[in-house]
Amino acid sequence: MTEQEDGPLLRPYTLTRGRTRPSGPEFDLMTVIRTAPAAYSGISGLAPEHWRILQLCRIPVSVADLASELGLSLNVVRILLSDLRDQGLISARPQATVAQLPEERILREVIQGLQAL
Repeated sequence: MTEQEDGPLLRPYTLTRGRTRPSGPEFDLMTVIRTAPAAYSGISGLAPEHWRILQLCRIPVSVADLASELGLSLNVVRILLSDLRDQGLISARPQATVAQLPEERILREVIQGLQAL
């Protein structure tokens, strides 16, 4: 196996500086990440992987999609995202949930009200 055939051989602990857990709350697979406005103000000192995440998150993207696009494990991506979150460079929000449907009784009353018109 050579670097040219399989891409760069970089161990995950190198990317995370030996950390195995993200700081703060964990990111769910479907958490939607977006680059925060603060990231556009000349931030320096970030690793190339952090910069790549910021570029990919210019449009909202899920954690699972980020890991796939970066070719990194979910845990490594979560740790890198926690670095960016700690610096205020990304925003994270849970995936949109389906609104709970109203009770059947309420729906029947609405239908009856419409029919009465």
